[in-house]
Amino acid sequence: MRFFFNLLYHPFAFTYDLVAWVVSFGKWQDWVFSVIPHLQGTRILELGHGPGHLQRLLLNRGMFAVAIDESTQMGRIAKRRLGASHKLTRGITQSLPYPSGCFDCVVSTFPTEYIYDPHTLAEVRRVLRSGGRLVVLPVTYPKSGFLQWLYKVTRESPAAFDNAIKERLLKPFQKAGFIMEMEIVELKSSRLIILLAEK
Repeated sequence: MRFFFNLLYHPFAFTYDLVAWVVSFGKWQDWVFSVIPHLQGTRILELGHGPGHLQRLLLNRGMFAVAIDESTQMGRIAKRRLGASHKLTRGITQSLPYPSGCFDCVVSTFPTEYIYDPHTLAEVRRVLRSGGRLVVLPVTYPKSGFLQWLYKVTRESPAAFDNAIKERLLKPFQKAGFIMEMEIVELKSSRLIILLAEK
C-alpha cells in the first residue's frame, strides 16, 4: 500500500481527486471538511495539503492559512487551485520552516505515518502557540458493506474500533507531550476518528 500511495501522491498525483472520490463513494471532501468545527484561532498550518481543497475552504472563511507538502506534483495542483500567490511550501514535517509559536492550529487529514514521527510532533509543538491545537483526521471507518469490504481488502481500516486501536492512535501524541482527546463523528456512511492534541 505504501508503494501505491507513493505513486498516487507523486507521478500520478493528477488522478488523486478521482481516486479519492471513487474509493470513498464521493465522501472524501465531506470527510476532510469534517475537521473544520475542531479548528481554533485564525492562523492555521496544514500538514500535507494535497490538492488544496481544505486550503481553499480555510481561505474562503477568512483564515490565515498556509500549508506544507513534500510532493512537488501536489504543490503544482494546489497552486493551480489556489493561485500562485498563496503560501504553499514544499518541505517535510520533521523540519518545519516557520517561526516558533506562530500558529493557533495545525491540521492534517489522512496523513501517512509521518504524523506519528517524534520529530514531526516536536516541530508541531514548536510552531504552535501556547494552548494551540493539533487536529488530525487519521482514519475513517466505513459503515456500508462494500466500503467495509474494500477497506478490509486494502488493510486500510480495521474491522472494529477498540481500546487497542485507540491506544495506538493516541500514544505517540501523548508521548510527545500533548494533552489528547479523541472525538468520533458519526456520519450516515462512515465513522470518523478525529484526534485533538492540545499543547
